[in-house]
Amino acid sequence: MSFHQRTDWRLLSGAFCVTFMLIGTIHGALGADASLSNAAPEPPFDQERFSVKKPERNWSLIVGAGGIYEPEYEGGDEFEVQAVPFIVFTYGEWLEIDPRGVTITPFRQDGFALSATVGYEGGRNEDDADRLNGLGDIDFAATVGAKLSYDWNGLELYAAVDQTIDGSESLIGTFGAEYQAPVTERLILGASIEAVVANDKHMEAYFGVNAAQSARSGLPQYEAKAGLKRVNVAASATYLLDENWLIRGEAGVGVLTGDAADSPIVEEELQPSASLFVGYKF
Repeated sequence: MSFHQRTDWRLLSGAFCVTFMLIGTIHGALGADASLSNAAPEPPFDQERFSVKKPERNWSLIVGAGGIYEPEYEGGDEFEVQAVPFIVFTYGEWLEIDPRGVTITPFRQDGFALSATVGYEGGRNEDDADRLNGLGDIDFAATVGAKLSYDWNGLELYAAVDQTIDGSESLIGTFGAEYQAPVTERLILGASIEAVVANDKHMEAYFGVNAAQSARSGLPQYEAKAGLKRVNVAASATYLLDENWLIRGEAGVGVLTGDAADSPIVEEELQPSASLFVGYKF
């Protein structure tokens, strides 16, 4: 899912069970034994060991499903609705698994964070839309990347780079800002803006038309070069229905630019989308 929300809820666990044991035994008679005066004093009663409390656990799990309304392909002018199940798992502040992949954050200090990511690129099938007939398929492929971010009072500034392994062999850079603010105890609003740049291989795979593709599809030949390909803006709302259930909606629009916007594959430069998800957090 285009699920840009960074999930970081901290949940309380159930009652913590404690066990206890008898401490100390009586040694010898209550006589004038000099060894008693040299014995180590009995440790004080450890109140902390016997207290029943709910320690903060360092993981969270959200399971849910929803739908996305978006163009049939990047640059298309017809839309489709896709049902999307999702799982979001976080462990401490260093591991997050969500529909985009796995993020490991080994460094956090003074608002700065450095993360490594493993994800995927969905590719594209020529039967996704009539406009793509004759262009061939772009294979699904894994991606690896890194992200540097800075958080300040709900505002995150970030720069990320992702390399596709096989498939389109894309190299994608993303630069953006996202702000999230709790309006009430249950409602969180967010807004984001980002710019996406891509290398020659990505632009050629998704927006270029070579001689063979032109002959099969009827589209004119076109060479798409590296550069800024898209700017995205979005707004989101997350509402906690109760202690466990939540609902999240997001609406946004992407604007294709440069060689991507001029491609004969593209039918519409404006790429709106909307999503709605319901989740249960454990």
